Amino acid sequence: MPELSQETQRGGSLPYGLAEVTGPSMVPTLYHGDRLVVRYGARIRPGDVVVLRHPFQQDLLVVKRVAERREGGWWVLGDNAYAGGDSTDYGTVPEDLVLGRVRFRYRPRRPGQRSPLAVAAWALSAARPVLSDRSASRRLRAR
Repeated sequence: MPELSQETQRGGSLPYGLAEVTGPSMVPTLYHGDRLVVRYGARIRPGDVVVLRHPFQQDLLVVKRVAERREGGWWVLGDNAYAGGDSTDYGTVPEDLVLGRVRFRYRPRRPGQRSPLAVAAWALSAARPVLSDRSASRRLRAR
């Protein structure tokens, strides 16, 4: 169930850090191997993709989408309903365990992408901002 590489880096006084996704819980928004730019301490709103500490295993970092604020913290869900490992398993996540908001996604090039067409297709889709999805948060609350 780990969602982020434990090699997550956070610069000393800089509010931004890097993370690597492992696992399928945020497909189709994020895929295994994606690199993330995380804004630590950012304001969190429903629909945002966030990095948080797992409530029961706090040395484990996970990435989820915030569905809504509930009594006791944030209700977070993965975009892939079949992967699990979200608030449906462990309940609300206390505010102090939510570390930051994901701002940007970078998808590294696969080793087999050598043709000019493959490289051009990768270049057009590799780097994208991770935007809040208000419609997704409404759909997620219905679960």
